[in-house]
Amino acid sequence: MARYTGPKTKIARKFGEAIFGDDKSFEKRNYPPGQHGNNRRRGKKSEYAIQLMEKQKAKYTYGILERQFRNMFEKATRAQGITGEVLLQLCESRLDNVVYRMGIAPSRRGARQLVSHRHITVNGELVNIPSYQLKAGDVVGVREKSKSLTAIQDSLANSSSVYEWITFNNETKQGTYVSVPGRVQIPENINEQFIVELYSK
Repeated sequence: MARYTGPKTKIARKFGEAIFGDDKSFEKRNYPPGQHGNNRRRGKKSEYAIQLMEKQKAKYTYGILERQFRNMFEKATRAQGITGEVLLQLCESRLDNVVYRMGIAPSRRGARQLVSHRHITVNGELVNIPSYQLKAGDVVGVREKSKSLTAIQDSLANSSSVYEWITFNNETKQGTYVSVPGRVQIPENINEQFIVELYSK
């Protein structure tokens, strides 16, 4: 299964924000990588460069590679609604993202691993496809044999995020994807309009 496995802090520094979650290395050096990274006199970015960076930020944030992301964009253009908003909603509806949002894993990369290793169920059935698209009302849970995993227990103990479009029961380790989130409910700092403009050229 193809996925990005390179350095995370370097990518976070490129975008100027900790897109992979808490990162002590990023906090120490939150300027672009490279020998001129701390030089504030950088040239003005072109419109294309700004749009490309926004697309790359979204791809790295959600852990999606180019072909899959392009397919999601094309799906978003065919759907009703604002294309950019629908694109982010498709990203948020991925199983690995919802597992992360529920606090079952501390990062999307960790959530992807839990799904791939068959620790997660959807409506009572084992699903090992991180990109699986959830529908409103789907119940996501931890497989019975996996509920005692230290990694899952630690993640849930340290999780404090609450989202209106997701419910989660710590006792049963099950949650419901209540509804597709609106744009204002998605906390990611992504300008989806730039992505639409890039792909529309």
